[in-house]
Amino acid sequence: MKKYLFLIVLLCGALMLQAENYPYRSDYLWLTQPDHADWIYKTGEKAKVEVGFYIYGVPQDIEVAYEIAPDMMPATAKGKVKLKNGRAVIDIGTMKKAGFLDLRLTATKGDRKFQHHVKVGFSPEQLKPYTKNPADFDSFWKANIEEARKTPVGVSCKRVEEYSTDEFDCYLLKLKTDKQHSIYGYLTKPKKEGRYPVVLCPPGAGIKTIKEPMRNTYYARNGFIRLEMEIHGLNPEMTAEQFKEITSAFDRENGYLTNGLDNRDNYYMKHVYVACVRAIDYLTSLPEWDGRNAFVQGGSQGGALALITAALDTRVTACVANHPALSDMAGYLDNRAGGYPHFHRLNAMLTPEKVKTLEYYDVVNFARRITCPVFLTWGFNDNTCPPTTSYIVWNLITSPKDSLVTPINEHWTTFETNYTQMLWLKEHCK
Repeated sequence: MKKYLFLIVLLCGALMLQAENYPYRSDYLWLTQPDHADWIYKTGEKAKVEVGFYIYGVPQDIEVAYEIAPDMMPATAKGKVKLKNGRAVIDIGTMKKAGFLDLRLTATKGDRKFQHHVKVGFSPEQLKPYTKNPADFDSFWKANIEEARKTPVGVSCKRVEEYSTDEFDCYLLKLKTDKQHSIYGYLTKPKKEGRYPVVLCPPGAGIKTIKEPMRNTYYARNGFIRLEMEIHGLNPEMTAEQFKEITSAFDRENGYLTNGLDNRDNYYMKHVYVACVRAIDYLTSLPEWDGRNAFVQGGSQGGALALITAALDTRVTACVANHPALSDMAGYLDNRAGGYPHFHRLNAMLTPEKVKTLEYYDVVNFARRITCPVFLTWGFNDNTCPPTTSYIVWNLITSPKDSLVTPINEHWTTFETNYTQMLWLKEHCK
């Protein structure tokens, strides 16, 4: 089922902590309102955006410089407009091909510059991937998973007192996922005896500890066994300084995403994708598993890994993903936005050999193969995982699907959205 829910939150004091598009407790505020309520136009249809700029809630009659650009691309038009009563309407034109236009705004007040942007879509339901679908894609992944399964999942486990309550227990796990690699994870499960659905939560990008395990304990309180995993085999109890040193060894925070990209068999992410399947192996072996429901849920890189796991493992019965990374990563070669980690910004990263490797790891080729229900969320103003690539993924999914499209969102979701996704998973329990 295809369902669009549009959340356009321009100003709401109760949500200011969440509304990262606007500076928290700031004296100034941008308001941008496209003349289509859903921020979507047909190709060839002109779009206009009303722009407002306020300081202390008082409209400012100042000059605003603007650029108009395709999603994540250099500007194709520039101009200036004088606000009257703090407002002006900018005609940003149209697109002949499906995609997004980004209106980038700059206001100067005294010696300070204030910036904002807003993206609108043109026939995004027509967006298609640049990334090719290899003929041996399925056999490649089948062989790698079978090879990993020659090594039994080894588990070391300790209860973490500080993250356990009278409602649930939390354990720090180390899982052996193949003969070379392990991952760590925090497992939370209800104290009450019973059999429960399991949820795998892969991480966002970076070399870092697992975020505070207590932030998602509403899963355990609602009758789920949940595993929040990392992908590098690094104990999350290490210090911040130790994580920083390891990050430096990879040259930068996400340098692992370029490691071994010249060859599909040597790429760093191969063992990561396989590890997600092995984590499902572990979760479905638990005596407390209900024997029916195995879910995956994540955002950004974690959203990508959730979709990938859903495609690789038919035991996954439903998938929730926010603004998935690793999606149509070579799209820049088609002169449009590609997916995180935006390899076009690095020298010699989109060579024919590396683009060929990416075909085996790009989310678009997993999205084609998903058969379970999917709940996908993304925002238009996201410059980390741009809406162009999220729509491409959405357009490729043929299984039952629901979407929550939040145009104003950058690279974030609210607690309300995350909780709604947990409720969606409860509705999909068999």
